[in-house]
Amino acid sequence: MALAVAENLFRGSGADTRLLAGRSRRNGKLVFPCPGGSEGEDFDVVELAPEGTLWSYTIQRFKPKPPFNGDGDEVNFKPYGVGYVELPGQLIVEGRIVANDLSALRIGQPMRVTTEAYRTNETGEAVLTYAFRPASEGEQA
Repeated sequence: MALAVAENLFRGSGADTRLLAGRSRRNGKLVFPCPGGSEGEDFDVVELAPEGTLWSYTIQRFKPKPPFNGDGDEVNFKPYGVGYVELPGQLIVEGRIVANDLSALRIGQPMRVTTEAYRTNETGEAVLTYAFRPASEGEQA
């Protein structure tokens, strides 16, 4: 079984993932992630579009310093993409990028939201976060 890294951040997994934003009841603006607690009472939960375009990105080539809590150490760390994906008419969202070939990423490339297990917890369960992948790659096994 897998656990989400945080509540009310996304629904589903893999190709069925949808990010959850908040629409302000006061002015109609979208925010991601949706605020929680008493502040969240002023927002309605909205599912964001499942696809967008790569707006900007970089490659994380070394293990980040704490509070990063992903699996692995400096020796077995695997580089990953980090970028901004523009969801048309909604928001630009920052997230991890998973791709077969990180060197093939291009600004303007169609991207799709997905999930990724980025660590395991103390009981050995996978902890999922949302991520984006090139839409042309389909869902990864």
